Amino acid sequence: MDTALLLTPGRIGRLAQARLAALATPLSLEWPGGRAGPPAARVHLRLRDRRLLAALALGRVGEVAEAYVAGRLDIDGSLRDLMAAAGELVGDPVADGARAGWRGWLAALRARAARLPLPRAEQVRFHYDLGDDFFALWLDPRRVYSCAYYAEPDFDLARAQEAKLEHVCRKLRLAPGQRLLDVGAGWGGLLLWAAEHHGVSALGITLSRNQHAHVQRLIEARGLGGRVEMRLLDFRELPARERFDRIASIGMFEHVGGRHLDAYFAGLQTRLRPGGLVMNHGITAGGLDNAQLGAGIGDFIEKHIFPGGELFHVSRVAASLARGGLELLDVENLRPHYARTLWAWADGLEARLAEARAIADEATVRAYRMYLAGCAMAFERGWISLHQLLAARPDGLIEPAAPGPGSPTGLRGAQSAYPFHRGYMYPPSHRASRPLTAAGD
Repeated sequence: MDTALLLTPGRIGRLAQARLAALATPLSLEWPGGRAGPPAARVHLRLRDRRLLAALALGRVGEVAEAYVAGRLDIDGSLRDLMAAAGELVGDPVADGARAGWRGWLAALRARAARLPLPRAEQVRFHYDLGDDFFALWLDPRRVYSCAYYAEPDFDLARAQEAKLEHVCRKLRLAPGQRLLDVGAGWGGLLLWAAEHHGVSALGITLSRNQHAHVQRLIEARGLGGRVEMRLLDFRELPARERFDRIASIGMFEHVGGRHLDAYFAGLQTRLRPGGLVMNHGITAGGLDNAQLGAGIGDFIEKHIFPGGELFHVSRVAASLARGGLELLDVENLRPHYARTLWAWADGLEARLAEARAIADEATVRAYRMYLAGCAMAFERGWISLHQLLAARPDGLIEPAAPGPGSPTGLRGAQSAYPFHRGYMYPPSHRASRPLTAAGD
């Protein structure tokens, strides 16, 4: 039974008071006929509907965010303070998912079945064709719309995104003469970086008309027409006969869906030349038993931001990758990097709200304010994560190939371009600058 149904208006008010009093981040509420919380709180919520008290008291922040988008409440105060309070109200959705067991799984399944899914192309365009000018307000100049890599603590967003692009290219051991496929190439950040800095020929694919047109203009402007191509295409329609030395899948598999995950990785394997490498970079679930991000946050993102998206624990992703015929070689967790990336995006949007409202309607701006800040908080708390999985299609050759650019270092049985050490992934400036010293030095 829904807990809210057992609460009378008086009990809801008392529960809300108790929850607010326990918060480390002071928060106050105001609603028709009442108020709660310290008057000098750093965050103040003005509720136009008393029924929202139950959602707040029970930690259903997805419902609260939905009400904000609909104009049923307003927020005074910083989003960082708001999300600190929201995190306390929610508790631990990862642990809640484990305790819910099959009931939680069934509830999520019913909620998903009740929604009418859009075709995949329409799902992508729902988000990415909102308008390039809107995203340009808060993304870096290259419009890299995925987790940045803060290799140095003083990096700004633009430098951290360049570091991520280079990190991916190094992991893939890109070299001149290779052919790279970028699945879900976005606004072309990785595609162009790989061509210009590593000398590869590259094909990017996207379902977004806006992104396709943008990258086409960049290819022409930079004189890369003979080496870089961008196609408006569903990955499943890419001919299997086209083969690539390297494949990058950045922020793509979250949109594939559980029923198609094995087939997706099998499709990557089919298009990868034997011995080649593939990088799968994407958001993963924080727990083994979380069918979606808890406290109603997943439903909010499904409705307003990414329809059709699904998250899986990294162990599930690794299993699907293996069933697709790929050998997992290296896994790296970049979760705190994505939290910092999202806060950079959120701060960028906050700094340009007037411009955002001139481009998009108020409901859209409000939805993105909640999405960016809410996801930053979720990554900080470990409710969701971000993993890079590097894998290979083994070529079956036991004897090592002669070492060369982008080729193995001569280990018997390597069966791929992976050197089976990590040193090549990091430029010298990111390695230890002095030898280890004895304890206490």
